[in-house]
Amino acid sequence: MENRRFILIAMIGVVLFFLYQAWQKDYGNRLPSTPVAETAQAPEGHAAAAVAAVDQTTGSAETGAEGETIRVETDVYIAEISTQGGDLRRLELKQYPAAKDKPEPMSLLDDRNGRLFILQSGLVDTQSPLTSDRTLFHSAESSYQLGAGQDTLDVTLDYQGEDGLKAQKIYHFRRNSYQIGLSQTLSNGGSERTVSPYTRLVRTDFKPDGEPRFSHTFTGVGFYQQAEPGGSSYKFKKTALDKLGKDAFETQQTGGWITMLQHYFVAAIVPAPTETMTYSARPRETGGYRAQAVGAGIKLAAGETHQFDTRLYIGPKLQDRVEDIAPGFDLTLDYGILTPIAKPIFWVLKSYHRLTGNWGFSIILLTLSVKLLLYKLSETQYRSMAKMKIFGPKIKDIRERYADDRERLQKAMMDLYKKEGFNPLAGCWPMLVQFPIFISLYWVLLESVEIRQAPFILWIHDLSAPDPFYVLPVLYGITMFLQQKLSGNQTMDPMQQKMMQMMPIGLTAFFTFFQSGLVLYWVVNGMISIAQQWVITRKLAGEGLKR
Repeated sequence: MENRRFILIAMIGVVLFFLYQAWQKDYGNRLPSTPVAETAQAPEGHAAAAVAAVDQTTGSAETGAEGETIRVETDVYIAEISTQGGDLRRLELKQYPAAKDKPEPMSLLDDRNGRLFILQSGLVDTQSPLTSDRTLFHSAESSYQLGAGQDTLDVTLDYQGEDGLKAQKIYHFRRNSYQIGLSQTLSNGGSERTVSPYTRLVRTDFKPDGEPRFSHTFTGVGFYQQAEPGGSSYKFKKTALDKLGKDAFETQQTGGWITMLQHYFVAAIVPAPTETMTYSARPRETGGYRAQAVGAGIKLAAGETHQFDTRLYIGPKLQDRVEDIAPGFDLTLDYGILTPIAKPIFWVLKSYHRLTGNWGFSIILLTLSVKLLLYKLSETQYRSMAKMKIFGPKIKDIRERYADDRERLQKAMMDLYKKEGFNPLAGCWPMLVQFPIFISLYWVLLESVEIRQAPFILWIHDLSAPDPFYVLPVLYGITMFLQQKLSGNQTMDPMQQKMMQMMPIGLTAFFTFFQSGLVLYWVVNGMISIAQQWVITRKLAGEGLKR
């Protein structure tokens, strides 16, 4: 009775946990709101003037129609750059289809079909923009392609301004890399000026391709911020797009980076760790949102030239690469409070994937590994269940005899447990241990781009999506029903029996919304448990209930 009551409570706990996680996604990662005007390290002097000049350049993000389009293709990208502003306006990820039923590459940056997610950059002095989203650049070519045997590809844009001002913008692409170098060079043909570079991401709030129907995922700004002004430690701040109106920020610091995050993918501005930058994120007056980084001013005398460099990362949150991009960049992978368990689970899954080449079989092997590790606990659990079943008539008799005296009922039950040498609560431990694994696997399947759209066999074409024909949830309900039959229900009152009988139905319906990979784990776990429970029950019968 105690064992089944615990199971029921634990299942309710799982549901409450997922509700808590959904709340965490929206509210749990936010730092206390600080108005922009009161930011502790608000930019001053040249930095404040440069930021004000940058704010004059926000007018033409939606079009880029005055410029020509330059097409760039590498082994991982198909990109479109507008000569107006040198904006990176579209970026398709060749190795990631938009959706399972859309074989065309997913567009992470996009300016079509009512969407807007682009990258802009430019140079400003303390008075006004020098190059901006309105500047018309010139390119020697209209199309660039990374050729066979070629490891790098540079796309160069030139601008000739007034007073001898010359600017050049170069995008540096590399083979097998989602990092893009951005160089902005200014040749000052006029009087002395103080020049600052800026880079910003602009987007509207739209639903990305392939977004799961029933799972809550995060879309917003991520900022790697100094924990204390001038300190050496940092913290990761996330703000959902629809919260930026209230939680806009602007701060100056050395190091750090800023991103636009969405499910599986990230677009990030990553300056050098020694650079002092002014980072900010807020809604745009013309609609949408922007996250930007403005560099410190550099004095250029007449005739001097200076090159400003920054790095971009625009692509999937690959677990074997994120730590190499920048300090703390692995925090863009969000496994919640169970990250210490989720990361080893992914490592085990990936190790099995190297052997099998199939993530579904990797999940099955993970299940077998967990069951093997918990074998002794499971054996204790099933021994307890078997004895509860065999002593069911005695337990039922005690319940009827002391139905009106709860204190004597509990004492009689404890005397029986002590005399026969078993503890019904001993069966709770395997389930208690597996719940963190279950929840961690949920986040691994939801957050790991490596498992995105991963097929298994037969009708399961995407382990990160629900079973389209509900076969696995039904199989799980059947395995749970069989486990209940094997354990028996003689020790329960009629109301508890009805609740337990409804659980397979309720959990079957509950699991229709879950990733098929997660349900596969529990189906295999249930099948192994049934076999283990049957063997132990037979063994106990042969032993005459001797331990």
